[in-house]
Amino acid sequence: MNRPSLEVADVIRDHGEAFLDRYGDTLSSEQRRALRDIAACRTAALGGHVEECDHCGHRQIAYNSCRNRHCPKCQATAAAQWIEDREAELLPVEYFHVVFTLPAAIGPIALQNPRVVYGLLFRAAAETLQQLAADPNHLGAEIGFLAVLHTWGQNLQHHPHLHCVVPGGGLSPDGSRWVSCRPGFFLPVRVLSRLFRGKFLALLKAAFDGGKLSFHGKLAHLAEPTEFRKTLADTANTEWVVYAKPPFGGPEQVLKYLARYTHRVAISNYRLISMEGDQVEFLWKDYAHGGKQKTMKLKAVEFIRRFLMHVLPAGFVRIRHYGFLANRVCRERLELCRTLLAALTTPGPVVAEPAPEPKVASEVRPEPHVCPACGEGRMVIVETLPANPGDRRGQARREYAPELVGCDTS
Repeated sequence: MNRPSLEVADVIRDHGEAFLDRYGDTLSSEQRRALRDIAACRTAALGGHVEECDHCGHRQIAYNSCRNRHCPKCQATAAAQWIEDREAELLPVEYFHVVFTLPAAIGPIALQNPRVVYGLLFRAAAETLQQLAADPNHLGAEIGFLAVLHTWGQNLQHHPHLHCVVPGGGLSPDGSRWVSCRPGFFLPVRVLSRLFRGKFLALLKAAFDGGKLSFHGKLAHLAEPTEFRKTLADTANTEWVVYAKPPFGGPEQVLKYLARYTHRVAISNYRLISMEGDQVEFLWKDYAHGGKQKTMKLKAVEFIRRFLMHVLPAGFVRIRHYGFLANRVCRERLELCRTLLAALTTPGPVVAEPAPEPKVASEVRPEPHVCPACGEGRMVIVETLPANPGDRRGQARREYAPELVGCDTS
C-alpha cells in the first residue's frame, strides 16, 4: 500500500507554529504532546535503523513510530492486534450496533471537562443498556457489550458519541440459560433514548453539585447554579439521539466493523487531498444529505484546531467492556455463554476488512524480510540511527535511499 501523498503530520509541520501563535495558550499538555509526536512520527527525530540486503546491497531506512494513540499512522497496527485479541470473545449469535449521541448543547461542556463528561457518557449509556435489558418486560437478561468513544463528525467538528456492539441476548438472572432477543430487534430505541437522557443529566448535575466541573471563557456563566440548571432543563426538553443500526449478520461482520471503528482517529491521512498555501482540502461524507461524499477546504490553522479537539485526556480509556464481557469476568462468563449456546469452541479466525489507516510497507512485509529491490536477499539491520530531535522531516532518508519505509522499532 502506497503512502498517502499528504499526511496530518505535513500540515502540522508546515503550519504548527502559526497554530501555536494563535491557540498555544489554550492547549492541554496532551494536545501539545500530540502535536509534537505526530510531527516527529517515522522521521529522523525519533531515530530508527538502516537495513541492507545481504544479496544486492540495497539500503533503506526504517524510522521509529511515535505510538501516540491520536496519530493516524500508528493506529492501524494497534487495531490489527486488538482485533486479533477479540476473536476469542465472539459468540455465534446476532450482534447489534447501538449509538448514543450527546446533544449539541452538552458539547461545549464536554470540551472544557472532557474526562468527566466523557466518563459520564460511558456510564449513562452502559447503565441504560444494562437496566433496560434486565427488565423482564424487554429482554430479562444480563448482557455483555463493548463501547467505543468517538468525539468527531466527518467534518472534524465536535460530535461526541458512543458506538456500542452488543450480542443479541444474554444470561438469565440465575445463569441457567441463554435468553435470545427477537430476530432483528434488540431493545426499543425511544425507551433507550429517554432513559439515557435522564441518567446522563442526573449524573451531570451530580458532578456539578460535587464541584467536578469547571467553566471558563464563553461558558463562565455556567458556574452559576441557576444558569447551569437552566441549561440542563432546556436540554431535558429536547429529544436525544439513540440510533440502533441494522444488526450484524454474525461474527464475521462484527470483526469487519470493529476493524473500522475501534482505533480510528479524527481523520485518516487517506482522506486528505491537498495542501496549498494555508488551505487544507479533505474528503468527508455529508450524512445530513444521504452520506454523499464531498470535499471541504479549511485554513490549516483551523484544520489543526479541529483535529486537536479530539485529543483525549491522558490515561482516558476509550474502549470499554461491560456485563459478561467486562475484563474481570469475561473468561468465565463467556465459557458459560458458549455452554448454554451449545457452542463449546471459539469461532475460527475471521479475516477482517482493512482498518481506515492502511498499513505501510514495513508492516505488511512477508517473512522472512525479503529485499524489495532484488527479491532474493534478506534485509538485515546494519546501523542504528539515534534520535535527532532537531530533524523532524527525516532528512537522513536521503543519505541512504530515496524511499522511506516506516516501521515501529521502538
